[in-house]
Amino acid sequence: MPNPLPHIDWAQPWYDAVRPAFERAGSPEDDFIDAFNVAAAQLDLRNHLGAPLRFVPQDALPEGMAYEAFISATGNVPTRDNLHDFFNALVWQSYPLIKRSLNALQAAQIAQDGIGKSRGPARDAATILDENGALLVVRDSDAGRALVEDLRAHRWLPALYEKRAMFGRDLEVWLFGHALMEKLVAPRKAITAHTRVVFANDDYFALAHDARLAWLDRTVADTLADEGLQATAVTPLQVLGVPGWWPGQDEDFYLDTTVFRPKRTA
Repeated sequence: MPNPLPHIDWAQPWYDAVRPAFERAGSPEDDFIDAFNVAAAQLDLRNHLGAPLRFVPQDALPEGMAYEAFISATGNVPTRDNLHDFFNALVWQSYPLIKRSLNALQAAQIAQDGIGKSRGPARDAATILDENGALLVVRDSDAGRALVEDLRAHRWLPALYEKRAMFGRDLEVWLFGHALMEKLVAPRKAITAHTRVVFANDDYFALAHDARLAWLDRTVADTLADEGLQATAVTPLQVLGVPGWWPGQDEDFYLDTTVFRPKRTA
């Protein structure tokens, strides 16, 4: 198949979380499975049962066995030669603790309920975060909590335009979902993330890039292990609406109700 990687614009801010892993692996433009396995071994990545993590061809997944259960049992991540699985492998290298916690939750649900036509609410919530999630780190302050309430109420103009100066200073958006990253290879205004809010103290915002990412990985993973996941814990966020992430973000940009939709009432 044609090499998909040259179409990725690595300068875009939505790839900030996974760009270091891509560069650390030698920026592979083909045969990325081999390069990512070298990186996984160097990072000593492991699944929740302690098995070394390896990226393996899709046909290594036994017929009839759930993808998540296979990763849990073997540490092997079935990986196709496409953008979707390329980003999934990068996320494993960038957020290994969150990915490990999600896999543990999914495998436990499969062991309990089996594989049916429906995943069930717990697996659905895990899949939403895994595929389309973003993490919004917010300074734990009155102003930060007020902005989060604006987002949850879909008051887009106050949150994203009137308070745009808070982004980068008091708020950071880190993408997590690999399907979300894949979609953003061809950016569209309507692309929307399921966003999980994480409150942080002042010390977090003084950390370097890698230390902030490690703190976020550890903090969210610990929360998942302690509390699990609920689909209602996330709020939508239009990725190109993040201040500074797209040109032309004037007032009219955010008044486009086909993208920045008002909250539905019961």
